[in-house]
Amino acid sequence: MNKYIKFVIAALIIAAGGYLMMNRNIGWGIVLVILSAIPILLFFKNEFILAAFWYLRKQNMVKASHWLSKITSFESQLHKSQYGYFHYLQGLTLAQENPGKVEPYMRKALEYGLNMKHDRAMATLNIAAGAMQKGRKQEAQKLLEEAKRLDTAGMMTDQIKMMKDQLKMPTMQKHMHNPNMRNRGKFS
Repeated sequence: MNKYIKFVIAALIIAAGGYLMMNRNIGWGIVLVILSAIPILLFFKNEFILAAFWYLRKQNMVKASHWLSKITSFESQLHKSQYGYFHYLQGLTLAQENPGKVEPYMRKALEYGLNMKHDRAMATLNIAAGAMQKGRKQEAQKLLEEAKRLDTAGMMTDQIKMMKDQLKMPTMQKHMHNPNMRNRGKFS
């Protein structure tokens, strides 16, 4: 549903409340005017994103992605302040089953903007994990420092420490071999 239809619904509810107040049903008119706040609230906080956040808190990624899939065109259905959270939630729902595809969603989420510092820290941490996975150690180190700076509540200190420890471990790349081992045969 287009986001502006919610304003039309709110206007119709206010008009019905005004009509009831004019016909001496003041109590019901006041109730309708108060209820008109719901569509206005849902303009700024989309119901599908709220449901996805709810299921994400319950660790039910399947239902969270189901609610996110109901948003077909995020530009027409969401307020601009929610574009970042839409991509952030898509990245979080993909994180367990397909961690390689998370990084672009988190970059878009940071590009559109996230309000909470811990959400920005989580997005930065996921981007750092993607950079680490692709072998970009310097970028991952910078992103981990930024995530540590953003994590003022200390909720992700364990994950950041674990990733920093993984960065310190040497990696053996496929094209790197011991030159002394090249000429060794089975019987030398």
